[in-house]
Amino acid sequence: MTEVISFGVLLAFALVIFCTIKWWNLRLVGTDPVPLFVFVSILFTSGLDVGLVMFPLAWDFPLYADVATTPAYGFTNPLAIEFGYWGFLIWAFYFLTGFYFCVIEPRVKFFEIPLVKLINNIVIIATCAFTGSLFLIYLPYYIPMVGDGETVIPAFYALTFLVIATAAYSSTDIKFVKILSVASTVLFFGLIALAWIGAGMGLGDFGASVSNLGGYFTNLHKFVLPMSDYHEFFLFWWFAWSIMIGQFTSRFVGGLKTWQFLLALLVIPSIPLALWFGVLYHYFTAGISTTGMMNWAMVVVGIIFVINSFDSLIRLYTDNMNLSVERVGKAKYLLGNIIVLSVLTVAFQSQWLKIEWVGSVVIALYVGCLVYIFTKFRNEVMSINSMPNA
Repeated sequence: MTEVISFGVLLAFALVIFCTIKWWNLRLVGTDPVPLFVFVSILFTSGLDVGLVMFPLAWDFPLYADVATTPAYGFTNPLAIEFGYWGFLIWAFYFLTGFYFCVIEPRVKFFEIPLVKLINNIVIIATCAFTGSLFLIYLPYYIPMVGDGETVIPAFYALTFLVIATAAYSSTDIKFVKILSVASTVLFFGLIALAWIGAGMGLGDFGASVSNLGGYFTNLHKFVLPMSDYHEFFLFWWFAWSIMIGQFTSRFVGGLKTWQFLLALLVIPSIPLALWFGVLYHYFTAGISTTGMMNWAMVVVGIIFVINSFDSLIRLYTDNMNLSVERVGKAKYLLGNIIVLSVLTVAFQSQWLKIEWVGSVVIALYVGCLVYIFTKFRNEVMSINSMPNA
């Protein structure tokens, strides 16, 4: 699978460079444009989940620090590696798909081809349910104060069901998605502030911690291709999400030029990530515990992130399949989505569905789309100099 993801990553970055140079000053406007902060909030909270909040201290920093076991991480520090898995360069995937669905897809309609639409919707539903299953599986670690810290108990099934039901309801109206995304972003900054205060950090402590990010930017090239099995998993995960997040968020682009759009996606989401990881890295190096209020705050914000991810994906696949609330009614809409995602979440709990498979299908969709454009719409796409219907 390493060859598959390496090919996909290199293809994606080549397309990012091509699109940026070719349409440098093209102004991008989605079908439902919103201010930049709202757009980035939707993108940030839709494209990330509870792992952002809970993984660094629980698993990632100790793993990256143990270079004796995994020497691939020995070239820099754990904070730089964590940031590289979640921030900056990796957001170029969302730029590529967001640009495509905003500018090119309205002209070529590749994702309107029945078979492609079917595959894309299966990818969305499968990824949504897979995310739910991981949430369920890791709940004992997220909430160790409930149960024995290892076993999935009935309360965790109930919580997962509640998250799915809340997300389904939020997806019934796009204004709920927007409001929840902005609120989640504000809460995330509040969590950063709470963590800062809880650690008793001064500006010097924070500066010393966040300065480790330099290890990412001086080794940027090492984050392009998979450096380990875990990194490979993350890259497949980003690919699995890339098409659906780009398809969903492209409607909210509010007039940025192509180069501004790329810069915004690389830089703006990376700022809260850098702040969060910088504070958490101080917890790790200083051996500070997060038990009590801090741990509960992390759990709450993490769960809200999961709801944000779910509601955007539910909204997307129901729109794609013309199963809107207006068409089927709110009761059937809610009941259908809750049942389908709850059943699939429990079914995927055994982890028989691998994100590597989903990511490989998405890479195949990238290639299929390129071939389709090259054979049928090459001249039309190459002559684009304005937005559709501009």
